[in-house]
Amino acid sequence: MSAVGVVSSYSCLRPSVWLLKPGIQKASSFGLHMAARCAAKDYYEVLVLGGGAGGIAMSARMKRKVGAENVAVVEPSKTHYYQPLWTLVGGGAKQLATSARPTGSVMPAGVEWIKSRVTALDPDKNCVYVENDRKISYKYLIIALGISLHYEKIKGLPEGFHHPKIGSNYSEHTVEKTWKAVQDFKEGNAIFTFPNTPVKCAGAPQKIMYLSEAYWRKTGRRSKANIMFNTSLGVIFGVKKYADALLEIIKERDITVNYKRNLIEVRADKQEAVFENLDKPGVTEVHQYEMLHVTPPMGPPDVLINSCVSDEIGWVDVDKETLQHKKYPNVFGIGDCTNLPTSKTAAAVAAQSGVLDRTISLVMKNQLPTKKYDGYTSCPLVTGYNKVILAEFDYNAQPLETFPLDQSKERITMYHMKADMMPFLYWNALLKGYWGGPAPLRKLMHLGLK
Repeated sequence: MSAVGVVSSYSCLRPSVWLLKPGIQKASSFGLHMAARCAAKDYYEVLVLGGGAGGIAMSARMKRKVGAENVAVVEPSKTHYYQPLWTLVGGGAKQLATSARPTGSVMPAGVEWIKSRVTALDPDKNCVYVENDRKISYKYLIIALGISLHYEKIKGLPEGFHHPKIGSNYSEHTVEKTWKAVQDFKEGNAIFTFPNTPVKCAGAPQKIMYLSEAYWRKTGRRSKANIMFNTSLGVIFGVKKYADALLEIIKERDITVNYKRNLIEVRADKQEAVFENLDKPGVTEVHQYEMLHVTPPMGPPDVLINSCVSDEIGWVDVDKETLQHKKYPNVFGIGDCTNLPTSKTAAAVAAQSGVLDRTISLVMKNQLPTKKYDGYTSCPLVTGYNKVILAEFDYNAQPLETFPLDQSKERITMYHMKADMMPFLYWNALLKGYWGGPAPLRKLMHLGLK
């Protein structure tokens, strides 16, 4: 997702005019104090912060609503990545280059691309600040700043990645090191980690484990590998139906799962990983490794921490059904940077984009939002080079499946959907603002059974 700048010294005022309960007052009574138009390109009807999946998708939708010249996207990165593909890159099934395109090529034509970092948000004055103290005003703001990786919170990282036998599928700089470590593995401990923070795509830390196990089995090294999944969580997966299926696979493939273990240090020169036992604070365990895959701690972008658009942790504080900000009615959030109580995935962004499009349309017409986001998200759990369990679920961690079959079963068809169909949908439908998740398909599939 998008990179963001550091927090600046601009303060956020909180006038009582904005102390509105979400969903109670009509937009006509919002009393939006629109900033006067500034110099050219310093005011936009819709300003989007972040050029990741959510930001690009929403800018494409807003272009059709208000015209390209009235929409701008703030994004410093020159390259846009389809990050869900990195599981397969780390497993040697795809090339990193196939996940990347120039940001300019995915930016909707005519929409202004502001190649800068956000340094401060001032929603009370309907403006943001970017690098070089530039002020940009807006009528409506969409925050899509993604999530930040914090390798530095693990002692010994990120410098430890200069050593062999260690990789991470969560960064374009380290994902290819994962595949190298998998290939170079001969015997010993192969350790895969899950941190004690929210993460994007919570299934990804174990997907690479299943791919590695399959590769070592294929190359005759499986019997010499002691595969360990050290997770800070107390369960293997948050939805019981899919967790039960994964536990069967783990048992069948002789994988060791150590719950409530959080990686706190990597001694890459000694090939040692240090874990804290979360059930016994202060108690640590040291494991020698021959291969280590690190899932880094993650958190809100720095610019959102202590911002008046965020909750006490730093996530954008939005209504979970409409994605409208709880305090500022002309501010909206989408994707990983929000406090929506669902998994942070590209599939969730797709579903959210359709709801948010409708929400903003109604707000622009001085009407109350009506379409409700149910928390839909999806995690294609790759369990081998031609196998996927397609997990789909809602806010209540209940399965919300698209296809009229048992999706907790490993299927070749779901693998091809993950590896081939979803990238096509991403580049050609989601980013162009035409894909709002599988809800219409789900209805169609199930209607066909009646």
